[in-house]
Amino acid sequence: MQDALLIFIRNPVRGRVKSRIARTAGEEAALNIYLALLGHTRSVCVEVEAARLLFYSDDIGYGDEWPEALFEKSLQQGEDLGARMLQAFETALAGHRRAVIIGSDCPAITPGLIHQAFDLLGTHELVVGPAADGGYYLLGMCRPQAALFENIAWGTGEVFAQTMESAARIGLTSAVLPILPDIDCEADWERYGWPI
Repeated sequence: MQDALLIFIRNPVRGRVKSRIARTAGEEAALNIYLALLGHTRSVCVEVEAARLLFYSDDIGYGDEWPEALFEKSLQQGEDLGARMLQAFETALAGHRRAVIIGSDCPAITPGLIHQAFDLLGTHELVVGPAADGGYYLLGMCRPQAALFENIAWGTGEVFAQTMESAARIGLTSAVLPILPDIDCEADWERYGWPI
């Protein structure tokens, strides 16, 4: 059975992406930054040998820059981020042996890291890529684990720690990838020196 790479993105609409950046740099700059992050994420994903399942936040973007020939498209479903990710994992793991989920906020993610995550799932039940802000940029598993998405303070610096606590509590073997930065505010973006 093929592996599945799950990609969560927001529809790139001015005024609805990167709100913290928009507060300091304006909505147009926030949208441009997010479009650049989407472009990087897309270029990484097409280099990964896996089924690519793309989950949009609001509307499925048929005919957009994510070709239907390379990405199987659907909508995120659930009341909060945890419920949406769990639903995506359940969908993917019904037909694939291993699944890894990423977002679109990490300019340092590489195809090699994603392949490493899949490899680690050969010997671990869970793999996590922690983000520098206390969240995570990648999560992988071979079976859906609902407990990993319950009682998590989404959007805070406690997400990674709470996830690992849940994994330990239910006895999962886990592997941790290198810590990477993600892009939350204008200063995060400026550290990369990429143009807006």
